[in-house]
Amino acid sequence: MLIRRVKPLSVVVSAGLVLSACASAPSESLSSQLSGFGQYQCGQLDLRVTQSEDSDLVGVEYLNRRVLLKPVKSASGARYQAPGDPDTVFWSKGERGTFTLRGETFPECLEPGAIETDFRGFGTEPFWDVTLRQDRMTLRRPYDQQVIDNIALNTTLANQHGRAYEATVQDMELSFRVAHQLCEDAMAGAQYPAQVRLTLDGETFEGCGGDRHRLFRGAEWVVEDLAGEGIIDRSRITLRFLEDNRVAGRASCNRYMGGYNLTGEGLSFTPLASTMMACAPALMNQERRFLGLMETVVDGRIDREGALVLRTAEGDTLRAFQAETETPGS
Repeated sequence: MLIRRVKPLSVVVSAGLVLSACASAPSESLSSQLSGFGQYQCGQLDLRVTQSEDSDLVGVEYLNRRVLLKPVKSASGARYQAPGDPDTVFWSKGERGTFTLRGETFPECLEPGAIETDFRGFGTEPFWDVTLRQDRMTLRRPYDQQVIDNIALNTTLANQHGRAYEATVQDMELSFRVAHQLCEDAMAGAQYPAQVRLTLDGETFEGCGGDRHRLFRGAEWVVEDLAGEGIIDRSRITLRFLEDNRVAGRASCNRYMGGYNLTGEGLSFTPLASTMMACAPALMNQERRFLGLMETVVDGRIDREGALVLRTAEGDTLRAFQAETETPGS
């Protein structure tokens, strides 16, 4: 069993934003600058898109797999589809894209440093928030909570670490920076995929931003420990966070499915349904243990080693790492 232990993460508690000043031209595609290939991150799934030298086919590489896609008509952007499989599609426009594999759509695919189409950042004490869509911002100001819409932004920095913008708002200078660094909200303790910094009229406010689902979706998480007791050798327990707030995986013997709820206060799962196969008693006991713990999960977070740690109301934990290969039938 190959487990992907991702690079240790720096967890920032709403402070200390790091964004290199080595900027690229904002209008350029960063993937071509960095490697000559199209590189994207779709939540926790890393993609590399390559052009075939002797045909018009495009290769999409992920985990231990490579699929070949052919160009098809698209109203905008570039669209590619697997021959004979209309449910496997890659589409891109600018620095963003989408990837659907056998009917499963992954989170929005972003080139290094790019931000989501609809990006939200916020801070507390005092509360403020911003929403970015393309080159426009909606700002809820600190202190007086006044909402200012349709702020035109000028991109001043674009590199693999993040983005920086400037604007003039009601005769005040505004700057906003996004760094792709795991961030923890100081008030609620929730984690987000980006750290943000707003400077307005000379005063700086720091906070977190991005879609929390991107921290969990796009990977198959392989459980290595149940409440400090490990798991049976050569057994397999997995979790996959899917679109529409669905979760699925293997519980030891049987496959299960259900839903999950991810909020600023925590993570929980709806009642899980499973298939009804029978296995060795030890595996069945482990499966019941896993499903029972899942029912009481109240929080989930990524630790400094890149592991997914689920915590129950009783304080027990489940610990999982990302799979390095695609599980057949997953």
